[in-house]
Amino acid sequence: MQRITPDRRRPLFDVAATRQIEQATASILPPHALMQKAGLAVARLALALMPHAQRVWIACGPGNNGGDGLEAATHLQRWGKQAIVTWMGNEAQAPADALAALRRARQAGVTVGETAPPQFDLAIDALLGLGSSRAIQGRMAQWVVHMNAGSAPVLAVDLPSGLNADTGTGIEVRATHTLSLLTLKPGLFTAHGRDASGEIWFDDLGADWSDANDCKPTAWLGVDPLPRVRLHASHKGSYGDVAVIGGAPGMTGAALLAAAAALHSGAGRVLVGLLDAASLGVDAAQPELMLRPWDSLDLAAMSVACGCGGGEAVRAVLPKVLSTARALVLDADALNAIAGDPQLQAQLTARAGRSGRATVITPHPLEAARLLACSSAEVQADRLAAAAELADRYRCVALLKGSGSITAQPGRLAVINFSGNARLATAGTGDVLAGMIAARLAQGEPAFDAASQATHIHGRTADCWPADQPLTAMRLATRSGGTGAELTEAAKHFEAKETPQ
Repeated sequence: MQRITPDRRRPLFDVAATRQIEQATASILPPHALMQKAGLAVARLALALMPHAQRVWIACGPGNNGGDGLEAATHLQRWGKQAIVTWMGNEAQAPADALAALRRARQAGVTVGETAPPQFDLAIDALLGLGSSRAIQGRMAQWVVHMNAGSAPVLAVDLPSGLNADTGTGIEVRATHTLSLLTLKPGLFTAHGRDASGEIWFDDLGADWSDANDCKPTAWLGVDPLPRVRLHASHKGSYGDVAVIGGAPGMTGAALLAAAAALHSGAGRVLVGLLDAASLGVDAAQPELMLRPWDSLDLAAMSVACGCGGGEAVRAVLPKVLSTARALVLDADALNAIAGDPQLQAQLTARAGRSGRATVITPHPLEAARLLACSSAEVQADRLAAAAELADRYRCVALLKGSGSITAQPGRLAVINFSGNARLATAGTGDVLAGMIAARLAQGEPAFDAASQATHIHGRTADCWPADQPLTAMRLATRSGGTGAELTEAAKHFEAKETPQ
């Protein structure tokens, strides 16, 4: 059993694949053994999380998820806890495994009834699991309300009930901890998944997905950080040029944030083509940035981030940017302009046919909806599908931002990002991410890696941020170049470095 953290890549499996793995694993075990292993794993985690809990309420549904809860109740009762089970099942219709678990629980002295206890030290949600497509109503809905209203921790078995395992939509139970069994499911990590699941743990119960009839992952969680070595015998030209084109009148800050992020992410040079000609000059706070008229830049030799603070002015520059930029990150107003212009859309897709023309688009859900001619609700209803459609339609790498940002590319499995937190919900952090991606493209990373790696570091920087320090986009930009242990170490010294001498 392990707690899931953003430190390494892991496979994710949808409901169909999980069912396949479940069947393959159960077929080589004695009857009821898989459910017994699941129940023991739940009980062990419950004991580890709340060793002093005495009254444990296990809310069990009518299916096998409820059976897992009944098995957990048996162990907790035998370990000296007061296990109180509420069961939604019917003995005449219950699955064989769940019925066997019910008999064992009763033999162990577990109280099984229909009324939730008024007080409890820990609640275990074993209502639906993969069966979350079933509507939560009636007595089950009352239990969910009671569970959410209590102050005690809630441990969800496999999935918080009401959460769709494939899409992360639906939020009923708000767990403080979730133990995912056999496989990790995409829905735990995107859309409402993080809010519903709390701290996520995983136990594969001894299953080997590679042996389950060639079962393949649906997506990947997280990335393995790429090594970034800067040779001593190198110079600024070794690390590429980034051009940031944006910053229409009143919005120059967005372009400067993207440029700062590119600079601190290792680009050799960063040139800023502001669309507000009156703002050209020198940024005294960041003298390393070179401010130039956008049409004077040799985009064919550069990695370009276009759209940050672009306003309506960016529409006029997009034809040249799309046709000439060597590598390109399209963000914000550039995406809005493309969404409303079929000719720009055709130019964007045409880039895929030109050798060496990498393209990354970075929409948030509303921008994605405009690009797909649908509603943001439809995008959020299946974020993996939406990201894949963006990548396929525009023949590029698509980074769909949001909780559990998704990087997609035609012909390969998507990556769901597991780093980051709600402190990133502040103005300018998206501009910072665009600059970070552009810097990685300038240094030669493939577009998919540049997008997924930058997204991981962007979120990891926020995860390492001291709780008592405000996170602003410019501070994020200036600390966007570290990875892994460097970020953790930097966080320890952040307060000292920020204190005026």
